[in-house]
Amino acid sequence: MAKKPGFPKPKSWAEMAPLLVDVATGRRPADLVVRNGRWVNVHSGEIIAGTDLAITGGRFAYCGPNAAHAIGEGTKVVDAAGRYLVPGLCDAHMHVESGMVTVTEFARAVIPHGTTSMFVDPHEIANVLGLDGVRLMHDEAMAMPINVHVQMPSCVPSAPGLENAGASLAVADVAEAMTWPNIIGLGEVMNFPGVIANNAVMTGEIAATVRAGKTVGGHYASPDLGTAFHGYVAGGPEDDHEGTRAEDAIARVRQGMKAMLRLGSAWYDVASQIKAVTEQGLDPRNFILCTDDSHSGTLVHEGHMDRVVRHAIAQGLKPVTAIQMTTVNTAEHFRLGRELGSIAPGRLADFLIVSDLPTLKIDEVYGRGVKLAKGGRLTVDIPAYDYPRKSRNTVRLGRKLKAADFDIAAPAGANEVRVRVIGVIENQAPTRALQADLAVENGLVAMDRPNDVCQIALVERHRGTGAVTNAFVSGFGYMKDCAIASTVAHDSHHMIVVGTNKADMAKAANRLGEIGGGVVLIAEGRELALVEMPIAGLMSDERAEIVAEKADRLTRAMRDMGCSLNNAYMQHSLLALVVIPELRISDVGLVDVTTFQKVDLFV
Repeated sequence: MAKKPGFPKPKSWAEMAPLLVDVATGRRPADLVVRNGRWVNVHSGEIIAGTDLAITGGRFAYCGPNAAHAIGEGTKVVDAAGRYLVPGLCDAHMHVESGMVTVTEFARAVIPHGTTSMFVDPHEIANVLGLDGVRLMHDEAMAMPINVHVQMPSCVPSAPGLENAGASLAVADVAEAMTWPNIIGLGEVMNFPGVIANNAVMTGEIAATVRAGKTVGGHYASPDLGTAFHGYVAGGPEDDHEGTRAEDAIARVRQGMKAMLRLGSAWYDVASQIKAVTEQGLDPRNFILCTDDSHSGTLVHEGHMDRVVRHAIAQGLKPVTAIQMTTVNTAEHFRLGRELGSIAPGRLADFLIVSDLPTLKIDEVYGRGVKLAKGGRLTVDIPAYDYPRKSRNTVRLGRKLKAADFDIAAPAGANEVRVRVIGVIENQAPTRALQADLAVENGLVAMDRPNDVCQIALVERHRGTGAVTNAFVSGFGYMKDCAIASTVAHDSHHMIVVGTNKADMAKAANRLGEIGGGVVLIAEGRELALVEMPIAGLMSDERAEIVAEKADRLTRAMRDMGCSLNNAYMQHSLLALVVIPELRISDVGLVDVTTFQKVDLFV
C-alpha cells in the first residue's frame, strides 16, 4: 500500500512530564492558551467559569484560573469569551464500514461534530479480507489527526456452522493482533452461545486479550437474563451494546459490565435504557453512549456523537452527565483515562469550544492541541488513504443470475403453503419470526404484496459458487415492481437482494457483480439509485458528502417504491446477521437465532 503522511501523535505523558511541569509553573511558554472559558469538568461534574487552558506538545499542561504565566512570545492565545470548554467526544463502539466510507472519510465527516476519539471494530472488512483487512484499517486509523483505536474482531464468521464468510479468524490471529500498536481490545464477542458453552475459540480469544491487558467487548443479543446471561458475563466480556430495555442496562451494570446505549442511524436504544439512570437512580459512571452503525447520510446531515449527546439530554439527562457518558466513562473503560476523555493535565488536548451546552452547539474542535474544525467545517486537510488492489474486486458471483434463480418451488401438489417470514422491526436490530400463508402459482410460491410479504435472497459472493438462498421478508412495504441489492450484509457480507419482482432481483444482483459491490435499486428494469462501494464491497472511495448524496437518492427511491421505514437500508443490511434474534437468512439457509439452528422455509 502506498502510505500517506499521517498526523504525528504527541509524545507520551511520561516523556513530556518535565515540559508540562515547566509550562504549568510558568518557567516555559505554552504553545496555545485558551482563555476565559467555562470548564466542563467531567471528573468533578462541575462547570467552572473563568478557566484558562495551557497546552504544549499536544497535551494539557495547565487547567485553571488565569494562565497568563504560561503565555510567551510564541504562544497563540484564543479567547473562549465565556463559552464552554468540553472534552472531545468519544464513540465507544462503532463500525466505520456502516458509514459506507473509509476511516479517512469517516473522520472528515465526524470531526466537525466534535468526535475526537473512536473505538472501531472492523469486523465487516474482516469477514471479507480476514486479518489483512483488519491491518489495512488499523494502519489507516493511525494516520488520522484524531484517536481512532481498533478492536480486533472476535467472531469471523460470527456464527460458525450457520454461515460461511469470505475469511475466518483464529485464536492465533487475535493473539498476533494484540501486539499491534493500535489494537485496544477484542471486538464485540457476538458468539454468546460459544462463550456460554466454553467454546475453545471464544475462550482462547478472550484469554489472549486479558493476558494483553486489553478490554473485551461484549454482544449479548438475547432477552434471557437468566443463567445464560450470567454465564456470558462470567466468560469475560466487559461491556454490551445490545440491550433494548431498561432491565437490560440494569442487569449489565449490576454484573460489573458497562452498559453501552446506542443511537445509530436505525438503532434507537437510548431512550428506553437511560431510565435506569433517570428513574432508577443507577450510577451514571457505568453507562456509555455509542452509535454502533451510522449511515453516511446521518453523519453529514444530523451528526455523530453530538447527535447522541443531544438525544440523551432530551431524555432527561443533565448535560454534564450526558457528556461524561461519551468522554471520561469511555476513556476509563478502555484503560485510557490518563490519555483522553477529559480536560485535565497530561491528557491529549482534545476539546471543543461550545456556545450552548444543552444543544451542544459546537463552534470549534481541537485535536491534540490543533484546531481541526470551525463552524461545522474542517480547517485541516486529511490526505486520502490508498487501499491496495487486493481490497477491490471482491464480488465473485460465478455466473450471471437469472430471474429463475429466485424461484421458490412449492411442495408437490400444494395450492397454498405456510412459510416462515423475517419480520423487520423499525429502529431496532432484532427481527420477528413471522409466518404467512402464501398462494402457489404454477408450482412456485407467490409473494403477497398487499400483505407486505416479498422475497429475500442471499447470493453467495465470496467464492463464486453461484448459490442463491431464497426466503420471505415483511416490513419494507414495497408496493411496486422493484428490487434492492447490497453487498453490505452483516456479518458475512454476501449479497442480500430484497424485491417484489424476480427479474429486477436478478438485474440488481448482476449490477453489483459488475461494479465490485455497493447497493443498487432497480425498478421495472431501470436503475433508480446506486452507491458504489468497491473497497471489499463495503466502502466507497469517494468523499462522505458525495456518498451521502447518493445514499439520499437511494432513500428517496425506496420511499417511492412504498418503503417508509426509518433508515430502511440499514435494516436491509442486517437481515443476514445470524447472531441477533429472531429469524435471519444466511448462505446455509434460514436461521432461528433463538435456538441457533437452521430451520425449514416451510412450516
